[in-house]
Amino acid sequence: MKKYVSLIATIIIITICLFSCLFFFRPERFNPAQSNPNGAQSDQLTKNNHYPVTIQNYNYAKEPINITFEKAPEKVLAVYQNSIEILLALGLEDKILVAAGLDHPVKPEFKGAFEKIDYLDRAPDKETVIMMQPDFILSWYSFFGEKTMGEVNYWHENGVNTFMMRNSGATANRTLENEYEDILDIGKIFDVEEKAQKLVDDMKAEINKAIAYATAEKSNQRVLIIDYLGQNIRVYGKTTLAGDMAIKIGANLITPEGNSIGAEDIITYNPDVLFIIYMDANNTGVAKDRVSSIIDDPKYASLSVVETGRVYPVMLGEVYCSGVRTYDGIVTFAKGLYPELYK
Repeated sequence: MKKYVSLIATIIIITICLFSCLFFFRPERFNPAQSNPNGAQSDQLTKNNHYPVTIQNYNYAKEPINITFEKAPEKVLAVYQNSIEILLALGLEDKILVAAGLDHPVKPEFKGAFEKIDYLDRAPDKETVIMMQPDFILSWYSFFGEKTMGEVNYWHENGVNTFMMRNSGATANRTLENEYEDILDIGKIFDVEEKAQKLVDDMKAEINKAIAYATAEKSNQRVLIIDYLGQNIRVYGKTTLAGDMAIKIGANLITPEGNSIGAEDIITYNPDVLFIIYMDANNTGVAKDRVSSIIDDPKYASLSVVETGRVYPVMLGEVYCSGVRTYDGIVTFAKGLYPELYK
C-alpha cells in the first residue's frame, strides 16, 4: 500500500513540476513583445502590411498605368546610369540581378557596392532578359521598345513588373518633380521610404538655400544653357530638366522656349551666365574644351561672360534623367549663379 501511495505522490510531484516548467519557460516570459500586441510582433505585422504597394508609371505608349507589388523585388534588372545609382544610393545592391548600360563610372561613394554586382556593358535584348528571369525591370523609355528589351505590357503579362523613368521620355516635360517622384516611388517599392525621402530632401534643401540667397541679393541673372549638336547649338528651355533646375534656383532663362540657335544669337543675347552641357564624363578634357569653345573664340570676345569668366561646363548626366545626380546638377547651377554662396 505504501508503495502505491509513494507512486501516486511521485506522479503528482512530477505533474506539478511539468506544469510549472511549461509556465515558466513560455517564450513570452523572456520576450514580452510576443505577448504584447504593441511590441515586436505588432511591428512585424506593420512592416508586412507595407505590401501590396501600387504605384503609377507608364507603358511604351506613354499612358499612365498602375503597377502593384506584392513584395519587394528580389531579382532586378537595372539598365542605365540613374536606374543603377538610385538602387545603390538606397542600399539595394543585393537586389540587383544584373546592371547594364553605364555612360560613365558610378559615383565614387557607390563603387564598393557596384563591384559586388554583375554588370553588362550594353543593355540586353528581350531574349536575353527572358533567360535572366528578373522579377523587376528598371530602365529608360527607349529600352522598353519591342526591338530592345520588350514592351512593358509583355512583361506585365508574364508576371514581371517594370518601372520607366519619367524624364527618360515617358512624360512631355522633364522636371525636378519627376526626379523626386522616381526616387520616392522606388523607395516605396522596396520599403526604404525614409532613405528615398532623405535623398529628395537634400535636393530640396539645396534649392531652398540658393533661392534664399537669390532673394536676399535680388538676383535676376540672365542665363543661357546650350549644347553642341554637330554644327547646331541647342538651347535648353523650360521644358527640359536643365532648364527647370535653373529656373527653380532663380535663374532668368533667356530662351525658355528652347530650340536651336546660331553663334550670332549667343552674341545678341549676351547672357550674364552661360552653361555648356557636355557628355563624355570619362574624358576630363571635354569639359575644358566646351568652355574654351566660347572663351577662346574671337567672335565671342564681346560677351560679358568672356570678360567675367562665367562660362561653366555641366555634365549631361547631372541634368538629364539624372536620378541621384540631380543633387549634383542643382549644385553645379547654383555655384555658377551664386559663387559667393559656396566660398
